[in-house]
Amino acid sequence: MRSTLVRRTVLTASAVSLALLSTACGSDKADDKKADAKPSAAASSAAPAAKGKTDAELVALLVTQAELPTHVVRAATPAELAAAASAGTDKPECLPLVKAQSTAPVGTPVGRAGTKAVAVPKSVGEVLGATVTSIALASYEGKGAEEAFAAVKAAATACAGGYTGSQAGDSLKIDKVTPAAPVTAGDEALAYTALADVDGEKAATELVVVRKGNIIATFSAVSPSGSAEQPKAVVEIQAKKLG
Repeated sequence: MRSTLVRRTVLTASAVSLALLSTACGSDKADDKKADAKPSAAASSAAPAAKGKTDAELVALLVTQAELPTHVVRAATPAELAAAASAGTDKPECLPLVKAQSTAPVGTPVGRAGTKAVAVPKSVGEVLGATVTSIALASYEGKGAEEAFAAVKAAATACAGGYTGSQAGDSLKIDKVTPAAPVTAGDEALAYTALADVDGEKAATELVVVRKGNIIATFSAVSPSGSAEQPKAVVEIQAKKLG
């Protein structure tokens, strides 16, 4: 049997997928605006950071249902936010990575906002394969965003051999962290796959972290099937909204 943390994640994702599939089938889809924008090249340094954005300003930058018709978008629940905030690990050097995977803020942002996007399956039979992506935006003053991005990158390198993560009193052993398909977005972007083997069952979390100026956008994707897909469409559309 899977650990409590894995089981809870799977059940939550399944429930969300089923509920949102029903919502999607009965909702109207707004026109999808496809603004042409060339992805900016990754850069080790950027222009001086602007003043950090507030929670309300970041909420306005979150991807919306109209912009992501292939998914059902909904706000994170208070329970989900509380669980993310409790993220921890047995290895201090891995904490920035664990926080990113839980969409908890790395460092000290001045503003935060988040939402969830569930890929709409083609049929009810495919619900258990739907990828659920948690999206978090965090805005920083000064060089805070660059420092947070660098901290996640360093943690992924230091913790490639695995670690144990914890959340809301439950724990999960990650066997390894490997580079995922490269992502070109924002000023800098990282992509990793965190793999776990729980009682013989494989579970993977797809993580993408994008920095655009003084904003960090984090995407953590899981699936009830245990095999999440990298949320390419979600990352692309959300990154474009950041400018």
